[in-house]
Amino acid sequence: MPKITQMGAISPDEAKRTEVRKKADIGYIFKRLWRYLSAHKLLIFLCLLLVLVGNLLALLGPSLSGKAIDAIGKKPGMTDFASVGHYTLLMIIFYIISGIMNFILTVLLVKLSREVTYAMRRDVFNRLTTLPVGFFDTRQTGDIISVISYDIDTVNASLSSDLLQIAKSLITVIGSLVMMLIIKPALVLIFLFTVPLSILFSRYITKKVRPLFRMRSRKLGEMNGYAEEMLEGQKITRAYNREKEVIAGFDIKNDEAVNAYNNAEVAATVMGPSVNFINNLSLTLVSVFGAILYINGGIQLGDISSFVLYSRKFSGPINEIANIFGELQSAFAAAERVFRLIDEPSEPADAPDASMLSNVIGDVNIEHVDFGYVPERTIIRDFNLSAPHGSLIAIVGPTGAGKTTIINLLMRFYDVDSGKITIDEHSIYDVTRQSLRAAYTMVLQDTWLFHGSIFDNIAYSKEDATKEEVIAAAKAAHIHNYIMRLPDGYDTILSDNGTSISKGQKQLMTIARAMLLDSHMLILDEATSNVDTRTEMIIQSAMRDLMRDRTCFVIAHRLSTIRNADNILVVRDGSIVESGKHDELLKKNGFYAELYYSQFEVY
Repeated sequence: MPKITQMGAISPDEAKRTEVRKKADIGYIFKRLWRYLSAHKLLIFLCLLLVLVGNLLALLGPSLSGKAIDAIGKKPGMTDFASVGHYTLLMIIFYIISGIMNFILTVLLVKLSREVTYAMRRDVFNRLTTLPVGFFDTRQTGDIISVISYDIDTVNASLSSDLLQIAKSLITVIGSLVMMLIIKPALVLIFLFTVPLSILFSRYITKKVRPLFRMRSRKLGEMNGYAEEMLEGQKITRAYNREKEVIAGFDIKNDEAVNAYNNAEVAATVMGPSVNFINNLSLTLVSVFGAILYINGGIQLGDISSFVLYSRKFSGPINEIANIFGELQSAFAAAERVFRLIDEPSEPADAPDASMLSNVIGDVNIEHVDFGYVPERTIIRDFNLSAPHGSLIAIVGPTGAGKTTIINLLMRFYDVDSGKITIDEHSIYDVTRQSLRAAYTMVLQDTWLFHGSIFDNIAYSKEDATKEEVIAAAKAAHIHNYIMRLPDGYDTILSDNGTSISKGQKQLMTIARAMLLDSHMLILDEATSNVDTRTEMIIQSAMRDLMRDRTCFVIAHRLSTIRNADNILVVRDGSIVESGKHDELLKKNGFYAELYYSQFEVY
């Protein structure tokens, strides 16, 4: 029984479990797939028309074959060659037309699959761009990529063949059944035993197979996630001589993925041969009882031949459908993962009356803020901060103190549990996220460069940036001279996140990108950690001039680089324990002084 809350409502946990079961239901998944297919109704109609006409023509073959046999054996030595030739020619014509239609059908199915694949990948990627930052903090990149590539390919491999193959098989089964009833209804009684047996067995295997395919998709995603992590950390792996451990870890993930794949395929493969055995059993019974009827004059030889051919056409598609159901379990398991990703809740929408944050001055205030990534663990406690426009605020503290979390709250990557954050006396929850984030320029410790020219990478922050503006920003970031030493200068192509250049040079390019954006506030989260101290001081001096009359937030571990900050906040365990200028904090001889002098101690 479901848990009931007040007023008879289902509890949130039970509602969530119900929704999970619903999304795992085949009917629900097929309904979602139909939304993609229904966008191409004309294409589907043409495919179904080709399936119908092509199969009806093919179904005439056994009947014509039986008539040709009867024309041969009317009387000994009196074969009607004209009739045999007539029926044979018709068979050839019908089979050729049917083959041409099947070829056209295959081409149309490829086109349909391409369109659906494109739409599904577009929807998945579009959804990814709307998901909150917290989603990516808890998911492996490789697993997400596995959904975009492998799972969508698996779904559409079935869409391009399996679903319409089922329609084709159903037409063949119904058409064959009608023809067999016309020829000899008594022989059709055999299938009253074999067909239910095939259906019951197929349903039994389907229930066993689908969880195995779901496991296969999950294990493949885990393997891709592990491989992506280890490939990103190749230098660290080799520096610490951990190749053997990494290989051993991959072997475990690979073995789990291979075993899951093998278990699913083996279980699905059982269905085809088993149903084929049942169908062959029905063919044997048709031959035996047909022969008895022929001996007793109850049926002609040509009709027996036609009935046998129709029985094969009748039982063959049933076998094919059984095999297809095995493949569809893989497709439905993959579709389940795709739709779960598409259905992930987007970043909460802005308030209905949210306004655009414009004419920003840069007065930032944080009042009594509490926050935790999970409800049971509060990281930031009663946090207060006042940052007047044009000030440089430095946030320092030990690892895990909550420094980066404060930046996440300022940018609304996460929402506070309680308290208030304002910009120019406007609550950040009363303005749109887009205008809020556009008011900041952000440079992180983790640099990000994309495949493209150096010019494109620096100009990424400002639409329609000119060459002169990009060069000016690069000079201010002290990366211009290095760029000019490259063979193609600003047209040099970077690839694979800029692995061909040093981390320091990548950092300088991201800083140049930030300098190009004319925003009112600047956030530097360990942004100069990959450059030497002298260059860091030069960049900060250049940034100070560039960001004059703008509010700056700097998170730094090298405390010697923030001596000129207007206010230094010392964060410990999510709370501000000290604040003031550099000299003031040193005179207090408190936690800041301890952090500062520890960086100059010699052990």
